[in-house]
Amino acid sequence: MKKVIFVAIVIALLLIINGLFRSILDIWHKQDLLTQTQKKLELEKQVNQKFRAQLSLVGSKEFVEEEARNKLFMGLPGEQPVIIPQNLLNIKENKKPVDLRPNWKKWLDLFIKN
Repeated sequence: MKKVIFVAIVIALLLIINGLFRSILDIWHKQDLLTQTQKKLELEKQVNQKFRAQLSLVGSKEFVEEEARNKLFMGLPGEQPVIIPQNLLNIKENKKPVDLRPNWKKWLDLFIKN
C-alpha cells in the first residue's frame, strides 16, 4: 500500500514538474514574441515620424509653389521664363586643379621644401 501511494505521489510530482516546465517555455516564447513586437513597433514609429515630417513639408505653401513651378511649369503673374543654352550649363567655373601626387610627397614638399 505504501508503495502504491509513493508511486502515485511520484507520478503527480512528475506531472506538476512537466506542467511547470511547459509554462516556463511558454513564457520564454511569449517574451521573445513581445521583444520582436516591440522592435516592429519602434520601426513603425520611425516610419510614422518620417511620414508626418513629409506630410508637414508637402502641406506647406512653399512646397506647393515649388511643385507648380517645376512640374506644371507655372509661375507667378509677371514672371518670365529664362532659357539658358546647354553649352553654358556645361561650363564649370572655379574648377580647382587636382594634385595627383601621393600624400607622402605632398607632406615631404610641405615640410622640407618650404
